[in-house]
Amino acid sequence: MAVLHVEKHAPGVSRLRHAPPTKQRARRRRTAVGFAFMAPLLLINLVVIAIPGAESVWYSFTDWTGIGGAHFIGLSNYTRLFSDPDFRNALVHNAEWTAFFLTVPMALGLFGACLLSRIRRFQVLLRIAYFVPYVVATVVSGAIWQTLLSPDQGIGSGLSSLGVHWLANVNFLGDPHLALGSVAFVNTWQWWGFLVVIFLAAMQAVDPAQYEAARLDGANAWQEFWHVTLPGIRPTLMFLALMTVIWSFLIFDYIYILTQGGPAGSTDVLGTLLYRDAFANQQAGYAASIGVVMAVISMISVSGFLYLRRRGWDI
Repeated sequence: MAVLHVEKHAPGVSRLRHAPPTKQRARRRRTAVGFAFMAPLLLINLVVIAIPGAESVWYSFTDWTGIGGAHFIGLSNYTRLFSDPDFRNALVHNAEWTAFFLTVPMALGLFGACLLSRIRRFQVLLRIAYFVPYVVATVVSGAIWQTLLSPDQGIGSGLSSLGVHWLANVNFLGDPHLALGSVAFVNTWQWWGFLVVIFLAAMQAVDPAQYEAARLDGANAWQEFWHVTLPGIRPTLMFLALMTVIWSFLIFDYIYILTQGGPAGSTDVLGTLLYRDAFANQQAGYAASIGVVMAVISMISVSGFLYLRRRGWDI
């Protein structure tokens, strides 16, 4: 389609003219080059994400066992899903996990970043120390914490040998009332250092003149944080909150390593339920319906984030 330009000659008088063909060709060439560079990535996304995603949606309407053919059964999997107490239990745990990680680790990350922002010496060393747990492999850190939380050879047993018995025989991962919180604690240990580094980078990008103006107005440290720091890092805060919601509904690794959803389903989440139904119970079609629900929850989270962006919440 030809691009039209408005050429003004006198007040109230204008004339439309076509853009020069050379500019149109240059624009089309740039567009073609851009798509050429994007083509490999689009192809990978199509093969790795789009096609398997579409197949998962299809299998969610079947009674597929993971082997052999699949028979279409309509909405039976979804009808069963929303009447399944195991699914409701896992969904509640995911909601609790999300609420926890939107508050405790985020608050710890903000607090740690604020403290680091006021330190001038050894700041780089402290940032590395905070970030190290995040780069440790989940399997390694999970195995370490499984030993540390063991009632026989963990922290409680070590303190008992020193005469401190208040953690003696406490089975953090075996008690249904403590298991989910214990796994969340281990994940927080790994996660909050990453938040500290990201929040610190965002805080260092805030204009120092705003802090100077706040001090001249008599603001204390809390008022500086509330009225200058938080508005200044709001885009980063909103983005991390979105990713926390998505990752919380995709949580699988630490729970599977430490408890595998037990004891008695007290740490079951959608990810472990999906894995068990797909590979242990050979109900791949039913597991696919759980995956579709997880994807819908993520899409709703992203849609909410985009809505808030349009309302200017991250600016």
